[in-house]
Amino acid sequence: MVLLLGVSCSLQQHTFLSSVVTGSVKNSKLGVWRFSRLEVAVENDPGKDCYDISPGLLQVLSKRIGCKSAHLSRDALSVVRKSFDARKVIEPRFVYTVDLNVTRLVSEQPRSWSFLSRMKQDPGVVEFLKRGAAAMDLVEMAQLGGKGFPSHHCPSSKTRVLVVGSGPAGLFAALALAEMGVQVTLVERGYPVETRGRHIGSLMVRRILKEDSNFCYGEGGAGTWSDGKLTTRIGKNSEDVQTVLKTLVRFGASDGILVEGKPHIGTDKLVHILRGLRNHLKTLGVSLLMFGTRMEDIVIRNGRVSGIQVTDLEKTTTATLSCDALVLAVGHSARNTYEMLLSHGVLLSAKDFAVGLRVEHPQELVNQMRYRAWASQVQRGKGKVPVADYKVAASINSDELRSCYSFCMCPGGQIVPTSTDPLHLCINGMSFSKRASKWANAALVVNVTSKDVEPFRDGHGSLAGVAFQRAIERDAALLGGGDFVVPAQTLKDFLDDKIAGNELPTSSYRLGVREAPLHELLPGYLTAVLKNATEKFNQQLHGFIDSRALLHGVETRTSSPVRIERHAETCESVSIQGLYPVGEGAGYAGGIVSAAVDGMKAGLSLGRLLLETTVG
Repeated sequence: MVLLLGVSCSLQQHTFLSSVVTGSVKNSKLGVWRFSRLEVAVENDPGKDCYDISPGLLQVLSKRIGCKSAHLSRDALSVVRKSFDARKVIEPRFVYTVDLNVTRLVSEQPRSWSFLSRMKQDPGVVEFLKRGAAAMDLVEMAQLGGKGFPSHHCPSSKTRVLVVGSGPAGLFAALALAEMGVQVTLVERGYPVETRGRHIGSLMVRRILKEDSNFCYGEGGAGTWSDGKLTTRIGKNSEDVQTVLKTLVRFGASDGILVEGKPHIGTDKLVHILRGLRNHLKTLGVSLLMFGTRMEDIVIRNGRVSGIQVTDLEKTTTATLSCDALVLAVGHSARNTYEMLLSHGVLLSAKDFAVGLRVEHPQELVNQMRYRAWASQVQRGKGKVPVADYKVAASINSDELRSCYSFCMCPGGQIVPTSTDPLHLCINGMSFSKRASKWANAALVVNVTSKDVEPFRDGHGSLAGVAFQRAIERDAALLGGGDFVVPAQTLKDFLDDKIAGNELPTSSYRLGVREAPLHELLPGYLTAVLKNATEKFNQQLHGFIDSRALLHGVETRTSSPVRIERHAETCESVSIQGLYPVGEGAGYAGGIVSAAVDGMKAGLSLGRLLLETTVG
């Protein structure tokens, strides 16, 4: 009986496969099918830290397909994405995207074709994927020549590329180039994460700001001491984004970031990843002896970059470094670089950005607002459901249509100073991997247009946005009274334009807060938008306006107010040959992942150009 069944199954499988080969099965269903919007109730899910095919998920998927769960082999299934949906406040759910390898399932269980043959595509719900191999990490990709060249084609070792800036864009550009055989030198005004951590400690304990090593400058860029959010607007499942995420996993990130709907790493984990990446670059021959080295100027000969002038910040000595190409991967706070580029006639253009205030709530309050009865399941990051976050946005008609939205929301985090000048004050948010702090914070920012910075145009030109930022940061420092004390005001008092003089709610900001009229800090038209939007936020998230909500000033560096114009395909400057501006500081990214993608693409593009030159 068993033998007959085995023969029957083998014949069924053979008949089906033969029909596919001969074309008698129209639109063959062999391959990978993707099932999206699979909702699993919290009580039926193992929790936020599990990405396996659980019994609860298997039951939901089998119902979607129209079969028994026992007929689905876990070996043929893989979780592509897992997120937590709290919009259904009565019953929040985990939402999955799962891939089913039909070819594997049929080979293991031929009878499964009886229900698989009935599957039909439903865009966004059930889709057949006509795709090649999964995305590689950057090391694998670059070793293959960056999509298009065999690995044995390597540029001449005499080709020299300087990469200035060791944020995500600079690191991924350097990694791509070095793996393709290019001689790379990495120049960074800040310091390695170990030394940078000590400098940040001096700021937080003794209020000593090291102007070239702080929350903005140093290995890993401004994102190192942040939440390590890996969410991006350029599409989490795109091949480029997946390459960046897989590269981070290669150097120590949890492979959960490949699946999480809102992946994040946390400052504590980022430090270890950066060490791993740095050590790998060293094995490739990348010179990493240029930390604490500030670029002062670029050297141009016959319309082409031929080198840079640098200062060793420890020895206070200067030198000129020669190069065949310069990848400029400075961050959004490298204001002196913008001024230097302008002096050489490099085309810069003003770009929109946003400014605002950072609001902080008790994390328990945010959990309750988002999860209601399930708030107790958070347990300071150790529970079944993720620490609650939020995203709010509103369009407001004032003098013109403006957008106000939450930016860089840090659940279970803290507010930190991101000043790069002791006379200026600006802040940001960060959190560690467990997100275990008792506070939640987010910037509430309003878009700034070219009309807003017009008063700064005379004398500043395309850097009018930078001057706008500086003016607000100086005013914030004065309101705080100096020593990086942050001006603060309860959200309710801000809305009522008053200073109550009462004791402020507790704040995560370690250098101290001082009650101040934040309703007078920003230009009036921006304050009006922020107030109107906050009322709408309270409708979107009931309880947002609470007596424990505390505003902090000021958030100005959401993105660069400047774009360094470049060619779309090659990423080369339109003004100077051999100059490749990339990342957030160049105005082409906004966050860790998009900056890494931009640096990676520029590095691969430049590497391919050098390969073509060498092969030719």
